[in-house]
Amino acid sequence: MPQTFVFSSILTPSCSGQGQPSMGECSSKGGSIGSRDLIFQDGHLISGSLEALMEHLVPTVDYYPDRTYIFTFLLSSRIFIPPHDLLVRVEQICLEQRQQLEAGPDQATLKSFSAKIVQFLKEWTETFPYDFQEEKAMAKLKAITHCATHCDEENGTVKKAITQMMQNLLLSLATQSQLQEFWEKFHSLAMDRGPVLKAKPPATQKDILSVCCDPLVLAQQLTHIELERVHNIHPEDLMQILSHREFLDNQRCQGDQTKTYSLEAYDKWFNCLSMLVATEVCRVVKKKQRTRTVEFFIDVARECFNIGNFNSMMAIISGMNLSPVARLKKTWSKVKTAKFDILEHYMDPSSNFCNYRTALQGATQRCQMAHSSREKIVIPVFNLFLKDIYFLHKIHTNCLPNGQVNFKKFWEISRQIHDFMTWTQVECPFEKDKKIQNYLLTAPIYNEEALFIASFESEGPENHMEKDSWKTLRTTLLNRD
Repeated sequence: MPQTFVFSSILTPSCSGQGQPSMGECSSKGGSIGSRDLIFQDGHLISGSLEALMEHLVPTVDYYPDRTYIFTFLLSSRIFIPPHDLLVRVEQICLEQRQQLEAGPDQATLKSFSAKIVQFLKEWTETFPYDFQEEKAMAKLKAITHCATHCDEENGTVKKAITQMMQNLLLSLATQSQLQEFWEKFHSLAMDRGPVLKAKPPATQKDILSVCCDPLVLAQQLTHIELERVHNIHPEDLMQILSHREFLDNQRCQGDQTKTYSLEAYDKWFNCLSMLVATEVCRVVKKKQRTRTVEFFIDVARECFNIGNFNSMMAIISGMNLSPVARLKKTWSKVKTAKFDILEHYMDPSSNFCNYRTALQGATQRCQMAHSSREKIVIPVFNLFLKDIYFLHKIHTNCLPNGQVNFKKFWEISRQIHDFMTWTQVECPFEKDKKIQNYLLTAPIYNEEALFIASFESEGPENHMEKDSWKTLRTTLLNRD
């Protein structure tokens, strides 16, 4: 994983660079070597040519880019240029500056410049280590660092910094390689398990209430699973959702697109949890027990909300809103729905999920003022988060009419991704219960057809449409037999 210290200070401007843009009139501003063709707004960088932005990224003798700029540009640049090609351009800019410095008599200045270049590469490799997983990118990195050691004495500080940087990078790449091999080897299982059952399981099979009858404990275990999965998502994975379409449109680098197994698995987890909830409800034969199961999951969803685990909360609500569950009117007539109504209010999609966003903002503020890990937990509804950054991407152009990169757009996308990455780094404060987690991750779940069969067997069809559906399902079952 990338080093967390980069994210912890990512929105803190420093005196060496520029912070997040604000509103105001546009004006041109000169300065460092990278400031040509850069447009600033109230002192904040909002646009520039790609070449100027790349020059602004590379340190000089008397300039070091702000960490917010490094993160935002490296994150967004992959939409315009593959990481390896960017690395090639960085090398060219470094060599041009180095040749000028070597012409002078001051070796101390040259050493200072080399140290800044190594520090910049250190930030790049720690924040986006997977930009260097290809051999050509690693070779280019070694070439740049080799040049940086020319002015350093044996076992000097620059050489030591490079050695440590390469060790950390290789460790990160090895970890990622192992994870990717796991996903590829167990791809059918990496999605956990899909909705597999087509008929009711044996009566002796456990149900959720026999494994865990405490809503708070189950909510905590769901939070454990959420944090473990979201921890494997990297900022470049999120940006790839945007850059993939750009690369396809431009018919370039299609083969370089990395499979984002972590995103697929996390999305699949949401669907599996929804189907598990529906399965647990529909499989129960007795109405009283079925009512208890529904009320239990309502309480679990409420505990998830209190924790700040909005993704599990939404998955549970989605499961109970699936047609096979929602049609169980006799069951729902016995359920105390006041708490469920409150949860649905928070997840009301009207006004672009305004109520949910208000709750998310409250959880975010609690996280910022937190004194314990428990208060730091914020797990947003992942699909909504992805839609937000994709919406930002679609409504704002990448380039302005004058051909410059619309960097103001990428500041905002970067800010949202930064917030998400900060939340993913929180250590789960709850004790792990392997028995409960094993059930959540491995319990068989119904497919859509089996859910309807179980639902109709629990409460018979009530109208012509349901009767026709039930007849079709029974005919399908008989034909299979």
